[in-house]
Amino acid sequence: MSIFEYNGSAVVAMVGKNCFAIASDRRLGVNLQTIATDFQRIHKIHPKLYIGLSGLATDVQTLSQKLAFRHKLYVLREERDMRPETFASLVSALLYEKRFGPYLCMPVIAGLGDDNVPFICTMDCLGAKELAKDFVVSGTASESLYGACESMFKADMEPDELFETISQALLASVDRDCLSGWGGHVLLVTPTEVHEKTLKGRMD
Repeated sequence: MSIFEYNGSAVVAMVGKNCFAIASDRRLGVNLQTIATDFQRIHKIHPKLYIGLSGLATDVQTLSQKLAFRHKLYVLREERDMRPETFASLVSALLYEKRFGPYLCMPVIAGLGDDNVPFICTMDCLGAKELAKDFVVSGTASESLYGACESMFKADMEPDELFETISQALLASVDRDCLSGWGGHVLLVTPTEVHEKTLKGRMD
Protein backbone atom coordinates (compact mmCIF):
# COMPACT_ATOMS: atom_id res chain seq x y z
CA MET A 1 0.00 0.00 0.00
CA SER A 2 1.23 3.49 -0.88
CA ILE A 3 1.94 5.91 1.97
CA PHE A 4 -0.48 8.33 0.25
CA GLU A 5 -3.27 5.79 0.93
CA TYR A 6 -2.36 5.30 4.62
CA ASN A 7 -4.99 7.74 5.95
CA GLY A 8 -7.35 7.85 2.94
CA SER A 9 -8.73 11.08 1.46
CA ALA A 10 -10.88 12.65 -1.25
CA VAL A 11 -10.59 16.31 -2.30
CA VAL A 12 -12.22 18.01 -5.29
CA ALA A 13 -12.51 21.62 -6.52
CA MET A 14 -14.86 22.80 -9.25
CA VAL A 15 -15.46 26.15 -10.95
CA GLY A 16 -18.76 27.88 -11.68
CA LYS A 17 -19.79 31.29 -12.98
CA ASN A 18 -17.64 33.75 -10.95
CA CYS A 19 -17.55 31.23 -8.10
CA PHE A 20 -15.92 27.98 -7.08
CA ALA A 21 -16.53 25.10 -4.70
CA ILE A 22 -14.02 22.92 -2.87
CA ALA A 23 -15.03 19.75 -1.04
CA SER A 24 -13.42 16.93 0.92
CA ASP A 25 -14.41 13.84 2.85
CA ARG A 26 -14.20 13.81 6.67
CA ARG A 27 -12.65 10.42 7.41
CA LEU A 28 -9.28 9.98 9.09
CA GLY A 29 -8.22 6.37 9.09
CA VAL A 30 -5.22 4.11 9.46
CA ASN A 31 -5.56 1.77 6.50
CA LEU A 32 -9.05 0.27 6.96
CA GLN A 33 -9.51 1.36 10.59
CA THR A 34 -11.42 4.64 11.12
CA ILE A 35 -9.83 6.96 13.70
CA ALA A 36 -11.91 10.14 13.36
CA THR A 37 -14.90 11.35 11.37
CA ASP A 38 -14.34 15.12 11.44
CA PHE A 39 -10.84 15.55 10.00
CA GLN A 40 -10.21 18.96 8.39
CA ARG A 41 -8.60 18.75 4.94
CA ILE A 42 -9.66 22.16 3.59
CA HIS A 43 -7.80 25.15 5.00
CA LYS A 44 -8.61 28.84 4.59
CA ILE A 45 -5.77 31.08 3.44
CA HIS A 46 -7.96 34.17 3.07
CA PRO A 47 -11.72 34.60 2.35
CA LYS A 48 -11.28 34.04 -1.41
CA LEU A 49 -8.53 31.39 -1.32
CA TYR A 50 -8.59 27.83 0.04
CA ILE A 51 -6.32 24.80 -0.11
CA GLY A 52 -7.39 21.18 0.23
CA LEU A 53 -4.68 18.69 1.20
CA SER A 54 -4.93 14.96 0.56
CA GLY A 55 -2.32 12.46 1.69
CA LEU A 56 -0.64 11.72 5.02
CA ALA A 57 -2.59 13.44 7.82
CA THR A 58 0.47 14.56 9.83
CA ASP A 59 1.95 16.25 6.76
CA VAL A 60 -1.44 17.82 5.96
CA GLN A 61 -1.37 19.58 9.34
CA THR A 62 2.30 20.59 9.09
CA LEU A 63 1.97 21.95 5.55
CA SER A 64 -1.25 23.88 6.28
CA GLN A 65 0.45 25.63 9.24
CA LYS A 66 3.52 26.50 7.17
CA LEU A 67 1.38 27.93 4.35
CA ALA A 68 -0.75 30.00 6.75
CA PHE A 69 2.50 31.40 8.23
CA ARG A 70 3.92 32.22 4.78
CA HIS A 71 0.72 34.00 3.80
CA LYS A 72 0.74 36.09 6.98
CA LEU A 73 4.31 37.17 6.22
CA TYR A 74 3.25 38.13 2.68
CA VAL A 75 0.33 40.22 4.00
CA LEU A 76 2.66 42.02 6.46
CA ARG A 77 5.14 42.82 3.71
CA GLU A 78 2.79 43.56 0.77
CA GLU A 79 -0.28 44.81 2.69
CA ARG A 80 -2.63 42.79 0.49
CA ASP A 81 -3.86 39.21 0.15
CA MET A 82 -2.08 36.79 -2.13
CA ARG A 83 -3.49 36.10 -5.60
CA PRO A 84 -4.34 32.41 -6.21
CA GLU A 85 -1.71 32.11 -8.98
CA THR A 86 0.97 33.52 -6.67
CA PHE A 87 -0.09 31.18 -3.87
CA ALA A 88 0.05 28.16 -6.22
CA SER A 89 3.64 29.10 -7.11
CA LEU A 90 4.49 29.43 -3.40
CA VAL A 91 3.08 25.96 -2.63
CA SER A 92 4.91 24.49 -5.62
CA ALA A 93 8.23 26.02 -4.52
CA LEU A 94 7.73 24.88 -0.90
CA LEU A 95 7.06 21.29 -2.00
CA TYR A 96 9.95 21.20 -4.49
CA GLU A 97 12.32 22.58 -1.85
CA LYS A 98 11.69 19.39 0.17
CA ARG A 99 11.88 17.02 -2.82
CA PHE A 100 14.47 14.69 -1.20
CA GLY A 101 12.24 14.18 1.85
CA PRO A 102 8.88 15.35 0.53
CA TYR A 103 5.71 16.33 2.32
CA LEU A 104 3.42 13.41 1.50
CA CYS A 105 0.54 15.65 0.42
CA MET A 106 -1.11 16.45 -2.87
CA PRO A 107 -2.69 19.92 -2.68
CA VAL A 108 -5.79 21.24 -4.44
CA ILE A 109 -5.83 25.05 -4.60
CA ALA A 110 -8.97 27.05 -5.38
CA GLY A 111 -9.44 30.81 -5.32
CA LEU A 112 -11.02 33.85 -6.90
CA GLY A 113 -8.49 35.99 -8.76
CA ASP A 114 -8.70 39.40 -10.44
CA ASP A 115 -12.23 40.30 -11.66
CA ASN A 116 -13.48 37.32 -9.62
CA VAL A 117 -12.27 34.79 -12.18
CA PRO A 118 -12.05 31.37 -10.48
CA PHE A 119 -8.65 29.65 -10.41
CA ILE A 120 -8.10 25.98 -9.56
CA CYS A 121 -5.04 23.78 -9.70
CA THR A 122 -3.57 20.65 -8.19
CA MET A 123 -0.04 19.32 -7.91
CA ASP A 124 1.87 16.22 -6.90
CA CYS A 125 3.98 15.96 -3.74
CA LEU A 126 6.98 17.49 -5.57
CA GLY A 127 5.08 20.60 -6.66
CA ALA A 128 4.43 19.87 -10.37
CA LYS A 129 1.38 22.04 -11.13
CA GLU A 130 -1.63 20.87 -13.11
CA LEU A 131 -4.01 23.69 -14.06
CA ALA A 132 -7.62 23.10 -15.11
CA LYS A 133 -10.61 25.13 -16.30
CA ASP A 134 -13.33 22.81 -14.94
CA PHE A 135 -12.37 20.64 -11.94
CA VAL A 136 -9.39 19.08 -10.17
CA VAL A 137 -9.30 16.06 -7.87
CA SER A 138 -6.88 14.47 -5.40
CA GLY A 139 -6.74 11.59 -2.93
CA THR A 140 -7.50 7.88 -2.82
CA ALA A 141 -10.97 8.42 -4.35
CA SER A 142 -9.59 10.41 -7.29
CA GLU A 143 -10.36 7.74 -9.93
CA SER A 144 -14.07 7.66 -9.13
CA LEU A 145 -14.08 11.46 -8.63
CA TYR A 146 -12.79 11.90 -12.19
CA GLY A 147 -15.65 9.77 -13.51
CA ALA A 148 -18.35 11.49 -11.44
CA CYS A 149 -17.09 15.01 -12.21
CA GLU A 150 -16.72 14.26 -15.95
CA SER A 151 -20.34 13.17 -16.18
CA MET A 152 -21.85 15.89 -13.94
CA PHE A 153 -19.82 19.04 -14.74
CA LYS A 154 -21.32 21.84 -16.83
CA ALA A 155 -19.69 25.17 -17.70
CA ASP A 156 -20.83 28.43 -16.02
CA MET A 157 -22.95 26.89 -13.27
CA GLU A 158 -24.69 29.20 -10.83
CA PRO A 159 -23.67 28.79 -7.13
CA ASP A 160 -26.67 26.62 -6.13
CA GLU A 161 -26.19 24.22 -9.04
CA LEU A 162 -22.43 24.10 -8.44
CA PHE A 163 -22.98 23.15 -4.79
CA GLU A 164 -25.39 20.37 -5.75
CA THR A 165 -23.06 19.04 -8.46
CA ILE A 166 -19.89 18.92 -6.33
CA SER A 167 -21.80 17.39 -3.39
CA GLN A 168 -23.30 14.60 -5.51
CA ALA A 169 -19.95 13.93 -7.20
CA LEU A 170 -18.16 13.69 -3.83
CA LEU A 171 -20.75 11.43 -2.18
CA ALA A 172 -21.00 9.14 -5.22
CA SER A 173 -17.20 8.80 -5.35
CA VAL A 174 -16.43 8.12 -1.68
CA ASP A 175 -19.06 5.34 -1.71
CA ARG A 176 -16.76 3.56 -4.17
CA ASP A 177 -13.61 4.00 -2.07
CA CYS A 178 -13.24 2.20 1.26
CA LEU A 179 -10.45 4.55 2.46
CA SER A 180 -12.49 7.77 2.35
CA GLY A 181 -16.00 8.84 3.25
CA TRP A 182 -17.99 9.49 6.44
CA GLY A 183 -19.75 12.49 4.93
CA GLY A 184 -18.27 15.57 3.34
CA HIS A 185 -17.26 19.15 3.91
CA VAL A 186 -18.13 21.66 1.15
CA LEU A 187 -17.17 25.32 0.77
CA LEU A 188 -18.90 27.42 -1.88
CA VAL A 189 -17.18 30.77 -2.49
CA THR A 190 -18.73 33.68 -4.42
CA PRO A 191 -17.36 37.25 -4.72
CA THR A 192 -19.53 38.39 -1.80
CA GLU A 193 -19.91 35.41 0.54
CA VAL A 194 -18.73 31.97 1.63
CA HIS A 195 -21.15 29.10 2.30
CA GLU A 196 -19.82 26.23 4.37
CA LYS A 197 -21.83 23.02 4.63
CA THR A 198 -21.38 19.54 6.04
CA LEU A 199 -22.78 16.60 4.08
CA LYS A 200 -24.07 13.42 5.67
CA GLY A 201 -22.92 10.31 3.89
CA ARG A 202 -22.78 6.58 4.49
CA MET A 203 -21.33 5.73 7.86
CA ASP A 204 -19.78 2.34 7.12
